[in-house]
Amino acid sequence: MLSAPIQTIDVSPLADLLRGRRTLVLTGAGCSTESGIPDYRGPETRKRARNPIQHREFVSNAEARQRYWARSTLGWPRFAEARPNEGHRALAKLQASGAVSALLTQNVDRLHQAAGSTGVVELHGALHEARCLQCGAVEPRSELQGRILESNRDFDRQQVELAPDGDAELSRDAIANFIVPACLACGGVLKPDVVFFGDSVPREKVEHSFALLDASDALLVVGSSLAVFSGYRFVLRASERGLPIALVNLGESRGDSHAAIRLDARAGEVLPELARLLGR
Repeated sequence: MLSAPIQTIDVSPLADLLRGRRTLVLTGAGCSTESGIPDYRGPETRKRARNPIQHREFVSNAEARQRYWARSTLGWPRFAEARPNEGHRALAKLQASGAVSALLTQNVDRLHQAAGSTGVVELHGALHEARCLQCGAVEPRSELQGRILESNRDFDRQQVELAPDGDAELSRDAIANFIVPACLACGGVLKPDVVFFGDSVPREKVEHSFALLDASDALLVVGSSLAVFSGYRFVLRASERGLPIALVNLGESRGDSHAAIRLDARAGEVLPELARLLGR
């Protein structure tokens, strides 16, 4: 029996569109799924209901904080072990060559920096630090993990399913006796230094990102459904300015109607070839 032919993605139209242009890149979770980090709205994960932590709930509800930190304690080790994939590395090459003028990401995993990208704007922050809501003190997440496990012996021996953003699936009973970490400086409430659902990207970060877009000649969106406004706003801004917009994503995107080119493909399929075609 003959096997089905391997489908290849023609990246040349995308390369032709971006060649000679300073391109701002916006990445979403689909850029990191090939590194083993689940997404919220990919072709498979969107089939399952997910209830990510809400900002107001975390700030106002001690039980919600207990649930978050218990699940994060189990999800963090595998999240922290994730490594850049071919898509991350290709974007770093494109930036080094001058084809990519700047990089905005909705991801909180710092894999772009690990791949060699510089000046990355983390729209939603990063899970690698926790910040006190009372005094503003910052503690590295890796150090906080050690403190958590000292207070919750053997908690990390449970086998769980990794969820998006360093979370993990965990039953209510398993959380009941979990001791929540407090700020070392003042004993206040610690929160991962990220933008939770229901919160807003800091204004100064948005204005800086708009300035980077205004200084660019094109916008390339990679691995994002653009379901949340924090990313979609840049598509709207590029469209208003008449900049060419290209989308690389598995499945439909909120920005499809604005795109000059849309490739329904994985970042790891498209970006290495794009880097080759635009190599200088």
